[in-house]
This record gives sequence, C-alpha cells and structure tokens, in this order.
Amino acid sequence: MNGYTPGYLKLLKTGELNKRAERLMVILKDCTLCPRDCHLDRAAGKVGYCRSGYLPIISSYCAHHGEEPALSGRKGSGTIFFGNCNLSCVFCQNHQISQPACSLKEKEVGFERLADIMLELQTQGCHNINFVSPSHFAAQIIMAVDIAASKGLRIPLVYNTNGYDSLDTLRFLEGIIDIYLPDIKYSDDNAALEYSKVGDYVEHSRAAILEMKRQVGGLVIDSEGIAQRGIIVRHLVLPNDLAGSEESMRFIAEKVGRKTYLSLMSQYFPTHKAAEYPLISRPISSREYEKALEWLDSFGLEKGWVQEHSSRDYYRPDFGKKEPFEGD
Repeated sequence: MNGYTPGYLKLLKTGELNKRAERLMVILKDCTLCPRDCHLDRAAGKVGYCRSGYLPIISSYCAHHGEEPALSGRKGSGTIFFGNCNLSCVFCQNHQISQPACSLKEKEVGFERLADIMLELQTQGCHNINFVSPSHFAAQIIMAVDIAASKGLRIPLVYNTNGYDSLDTLRFLEGIIDIYLPDIKYSDDNAALEYSKVGDYVEHSRAAILEMKRQVGGLVIDSEGIAQRGIIVRHLVLPNDLAGSEESMRFIAEKVGRKTYLSLMSQYFPTHKAAEYPLISRPISSREYEKALEWLDSFGLEKGWVQEHSSRDYYRPDFGKKEPFEGD
C-alpha cells in the first residue's frame, strides 16, 4: 500500500479504538445504530427492524473480484457479507441474505471469530477488508476490528453500505474506516417508501454521504491502482427513473464534488418481489441507461466506473481519464 497506514492503527496505539468500540456497544443496549431508532436492548438479544441481536451474522466471506477495480485489484477485496439489513428493498438481489425467510441465528459468530476472518482475508493477500451491509452491526464490527488490529490487521477498511446510516454512528467511525462505499438509491422519498420501505431515505443518505466525504475526503489511489482512502458513491439505475438518477447526480456534483468517484450500475434485474410492482418489473432499457450516462457528462462527473448495459463487468475505468484523482 505504498506505506499507507490505516487510521484504525493510529487509534489502536492511543487506546481510542477500544474506547470507541465500548461506546458503540453501549448504544447497542438501546439501539440507535441506524436511523430506524428501534430503542431495543440488542445486547440482551432483543431484535428490532433489522432482526439482528447481539452477535454479528456472517453469511459468507471471500476474496471478491467483482467490486470496483480500485477495491478488487489483482488479489481481491476481502469481503464479509453480513446477514439481515435495515432496509427491505423489494428488488434486493441479495434478499436471501438481507431478508431471509427464516432466522440466520445459526450464522452468528463471536467477535474473536469475526476478527479472525479479517486476518484470514488479509493472509490471502486481499487489498482491504470490505464490510457489506454493516450499518446494523457497526458496534460489533468495531469491537472485532479492535481485536483484529491488536493481532496484526493492517489493511484498509471499507464500509459498504446502502446509505441509510446514522450520523451519530458514523461519527464514531471517524478515523477507523478508510474507505466509504455508500449507495445513493433514491432522490425521492415516495419511491424509497414504496420500494425499500423507508420514508426518510433521501435526507439520511445525503447527510451520511456528506459526513463520509468530510471524514475521508476524495479517493486516494496508490501507484498500483488500489484505493487507500476516500469515498466511492454507488448508484443503481432503476426502470422508469425511479432512482431519480438526475437529481442524485446533481447532488453529488454540487454538494459532494465533481471529482467524487461514482460507480454507475446497470445491473438491475427484477428479482425478489419486483414482479409485484409494475414499474420495476422489467430490466432497465438501453435508452434509460444512456440517459443516466448523459446526466453523468452534463454534471461534469468524470471519475469512477460505469457498467456496460446488461453486464456486471466494469468498463471505462476513470471515465476514460488516464490519471487517477489523488484526493481533494
């Protein structure tokens, strides 16, 4: 990593990492880790909207090669997929994990085991540790990071989130998380309520993205093309412009910054319960995706990656720019 030192190692030395972990665990007793604010004692095993109690749920983990190139690199992103979610997207492509038909309690792991998984992925040569759907397990994750760091974890941490995050929780993560990877799913709360069952997504996701940008700045990439620190914003184009792509890109350009790395995705397909909702019961059309690309250009967003329509493979790295942006 060209000499880059992840922020959590600095906090480990001062004892601040452990203090943050302990303070987050206190919040778990009256849970407000995400904007749902369930106020239930998850430390005692109570479950709220996310259906998750005290111990983290790990669906799977691997060296993942399907993330953005700056994350996957040659050796993969050390991806840990957490079970359950604080959203209920009717088109979720991972609904078996995020909205399981039955309890995932058998996949609960202790903090030591979660720490060991991080170290195992590092041993495999992964460029980073990538927490997928971490919002409802933020306390448990940081507790495990404290353990893993004390045992030799030294690669960057990626917070791969749906964007429905609490500002209070994110502020505990400052200096711990190196790379934020949030979604910006919607620009209209009516669509968010209809398709993800949350009526205040826009306010919370935009505030969260701005806080993430404040903490880590623009994306910093090393000489090998691997992300060290910063923010990448993901946006999935939906049929009938239900994602509000134009307004989402306007927000990114005007509030987050035109040099922000954006990952524009065309991979939507109607799965889970999408067939029950006529406006999202089909894949996106070529013209719908072309419009999203046009908005990308019109707002001067020149950094990041786009997917070829009807493909999960990334292409046009850095939107054709030869030199990677090295941060603000």
